[in-house]
Amino acid sequence: MLEKPSLQEESVLATLYNAYGVRCVQIEFLPLGADLRTAVYRVVAENRTPYFVKLRSGDFNEITVTLPKFFHDQGTAHIIAPLVTKTGRLLSRLEDFNLMLYPFIEGQNGYEVDLSERQWAELGSAFKRIHTTPIPPPLQQSISHETYTAKWRDRVKTFLVRDDAQTFTDSIAIELFTLLEAKRGQILTLVERAERLAQELQSHTPEFVLCHADIHAGNILIERNGGFYIVDWDDPIFAPKERDLMFFGGGLWGRWHTAPEEERLFYQGYGETEINPVALAYYRYERIVQDIAVDCDHILQTHADHDDRAQSLYYLKSNFLQNSTIELADKSYPPPKK
Repeated sequence: MLEKPSLQEESVLATLYNAYGVRCVQIEFLPLGADLRTAVYRVVAENRTPYFVKLRSGDFNEITVTLPKFFHDQGTAHIIAPLVTKTGRLLSRLEDFNLMLYPFIEGQNGYEVDLSERQWAELGSAFKRIHTTPIPPPLQQSISHETYTAKWRDRVKTFLVRDDAQTFTDSIAIELFTLLEAKRGQILTLVERAERLAQELQSHTPEFVLCHADIHAGNILIERNGGFYIVDWDDPIFAPKERDLMFFGGGLWGRWHTAPEEERLFYQGYGETEINPVALAYYRYERIVQDIAVDCDHILQTHADHDDRAQSLYYLKSNFLQNSTIELADKSYPPPKK
């Protein structure tokens, strides 16, 4: 979120001391991310050690912390493990939030700075390892499986038939409804294609692997010394590998490279693999549909702060730009089987 939550900073510092034994003397809210349920801070301890604090409200699955801890313990270098509390847990509780503590990594995300060719190859290798590492049964039980649900497609349809634009008087909501009306046919095509591809995958589903499921450029933290980390493990899922692979060449890695260049750089490390065109196109369409649904919800939540709502509108509009997500999804759309 971009706006600081209604939470006393003294409470954050007290929780860090009580749960982790870390006495902090500085705290700074960081206006990062589009998730209204997540707030992050930079804190500095008495000994000048910086830490990264993540607060997440709402539904929470502890796999968010246990899975990166597992990979870190397995020696996966590009994943940051959460720190352990005094009682051995990977998180604590503060009012309506789950609180997690991490080492603070100085760096920029993949929208702010491009990966080098070596880093792109390392990223591909890291995801090959993620997709092929056996996951222990206790962890498997906490990870969801792909069902090709129509949840987001149905949600988008509700926004396209709503007749309450006049009940909103703020400029952001009015601009949203104007956009939805102008792009209604195009959005319905996205929904229809995602539905068609989902039905095909349900009848002939590919093999499932563990997927990060949200590997856009904002979820890569790049250090100046050449290191980088894959962050934000909030929604891992067992799904076809294309659930992750669709991001590379799908318009979600900034403007550094063309789609073919992104794919070439990534697969240098990932290696040769057979791509299921139906799964790849489905996930590209479904991601756009989900983002539209989530952005509309953010904008129309009247309690949300102005900056967060404006950012959601910006993200939604960006899908329709030239060479962006919709255009790239259309290029990957396979014709229906005869």
